[in-house]
Amino acid sequence: MRSTRAPFARSRGRRVALAATGLAATLALTATACGPSEDTAGGSSSAAESDGSGSDSKLPDRLADKLKKHGIDPDKWENGGWKNFDKDKWLREASDFVNPVIKDLWKPERMQDAKDPNKTITSKDAAADQGATDPEPTPVRAKPEKTPYHEHAAPVGKIFFDSPEGSMVCSGTVVKDPRNPGRSNLVWTAGHCVHAGKNGGWYRNIAFVPSYNDLGKSEAELGDAAPQEIAPYGQYWADWVSTSNEWINEGGPTGGAGATHDYAVMHVKPEQGGKSLEETVGNALDVDFSTPATQSVGSMGAWGYPAAPPYNGLMMHKCVDKPGRLSLSPSLPTMYRIGCTMTGGSSGGGWFRMVNGKTRLVSNTSIGPAENTWLAGPQLGKGAEQVYDMMSEKYGSR
Repeated sequence: MRSTRAPFARSRGRRVALAATGLAATLALTATACGPSEDTAGGSSSAAESDGSGSDSKLPDRLADKLKKHGIDPDKWENGGWKNFDKDKWLREASDFVNPVIKDLWKPERMQDAKDPNKTITSKDAAADQGATDPEPTPVRAKPEKTPYHEHAAPVGKIFFDSPEGSMVCSGTVVKDPRNPGRSNLVWTAGHCVHAGKNGGWYRNIAFVPSYNDLGKSEAELGDAAPQEIAPYGQYWADWVSTSNEWINEGGPTGGAGATHDYAVMHVKPEQGGKSLEETVGNALDVDFSTPATQSVGSMGAWGYPAAPPYNGLMMHKCVDKPGRLSLSPSLPTMYRIGCTMTGGSSGGGWFRMVNGKTRLVSNTSIGPAENTWLAGPQLGKGAEQVYDMMSEKYGSR
């Protein structure tokens, strides 16, 4: 998964402002009233415990059967069998997703070594005469989020996964589950953070860490950091994921035609404890499927963990700008575009706007140029809403 650079296709209580230059209205995310605790930090459980099988010696029967169906030995999966990304072993269909928890896999040092899944497009891919494209925006320098992150951007977190190229990172956002108010386990991200597109399949060992590196410590400082500082709310493994058919069938290393539908929803479960993600983090955001016209939006803000130079993926950043339009082809939906210097690793991070005084997720980071001067994200219309609604209906209560 390579492009012109390395891989980018790219508690209830206190209300905290996410202030940034040029923001027409205050973006606010709610954080926990008292912050993370020892009860929710660190720790791990077996795949069997997380999947409800009651045994820690083997995969749950339903997952083992799914692997066997494709000629994969489930007894070898947790011991490194998952590293086999051969074409015949790389599951890609919507019904093929498997992601059992592997105890102690995502240790702090492995998290730090994970790379950015950088997807870029060249200027010729976004020519100004293709569809409704506005002039290229002026770059907006990404600003570090204030620490601790759980007080300023609680729903934002970092996603870790394994690909044929090794361990990778993206960003994600806790979103509300309409059928489980106050108890959501849904995370919004980009399709390319969970599935390789037309030439590959589902990535593996996908986990979400909200408020990763809560105090924004440097690499050297993290060597002595307590587990709750690295993963203040613990780790949440995806037990089901859904993305668009357009991404699965058309997505590519530089976005491709699937970029306009490059979104995904994950249902997650904690390695430790029984509380939902929303209860633990303290907040989840509504998703805006109205596809507002750029002329009607004063500003959009993108949050995430950029990991490609000059960033290192350890610290949360943000960009806020008035959105413009980007068209990759007259036959494809228009994308949103803002000026931003965030790089790969910020992929999948939520884009927020204010609607009637409330913060809503309106897009996610998908692609950007090799020069890292802007980001583009898909409009979340009916297709995105169908993916979201299906995840809530079928998996939300699990």
